[in-house]
Amino acid sequence: MKKAVILLSGGLDSTTCLAIAKSKNYNVYALSFRYGQRHEFEIGAAKECAQLYHVEDHVILDIDLRSFGGSALTDNIEVPKKRKESIPRDEIPITYVPARNTIFLSFALAYAETIKSQNIFIGVNALDYSGYPDCRPEYIKSFEAMSNLATKAGVEEESQLKIHTPLIDLSKKEIIEKGVELGVDYSKTHSCYDPDPTGISCGLCDACSLRKEGFKKTNIVDPIQYAI
Repeated sequence: MKKAVILLSGGLDSTTCLAIAKSKNYNVYALSFRYGQRHEFEIGAAKECAQLYHVEDHVILDIDLRSFGGSALTDNIEVPKKRKESIPRDEIPITYVPARNTIFLSFALAYAETIKSQNIFIGVNALDYSGYPDCRPEYIKSFEAMSNLATKAGVEEESQLKIHTPLIDLSKKEIIEKGVELGVDYSKTHSCYDPDPTGISCGLCDACSLRKEGFKKTNIVDPIQYAI
């Protein structure tokens, strides 16, 4: 079987991405991060999803982006709530974590090269998303090109690394429908930026709003609990 590294946050998108990779018969190696985010409920969700899909290995790395701050997810900055449903594309919200996907993909690249894999899966989305610059197709294309210049396998032309983004052109509704088709148990996933101390999603942050709207459009009941 082909090997693939997947960036697994435990959220709706990354778990759907994991299900897609498994459906394509990849032998999956999951990679998650404690990066100084506001809570660890998503790490618990990532662990559970990795176990459910019987991944070959699940590495959880500790990096401290809170040392830099600069984001509502890694600093003492309030998470925005009740923003407009249609988020302007030229507005990068304060929940953007500087260079997060570049950092995560760099670790995934090192992991992939170590296990001799030419495939990385990441659940970025350029339609129903919060306006993050590192979720765009042109960014992924550029990182992939850089990766093939920066690795031993790429330089020696043994193989070319491919970054798979199966969700990038899908709406949240389409992502959920795809996941349901593949049997994803969305009750095991966690999306909220600012849950309460017990892990219940706030229902008002951008991540919750996008998720709730996606389920509403599918006419499928979201199996997780919201505070509002």
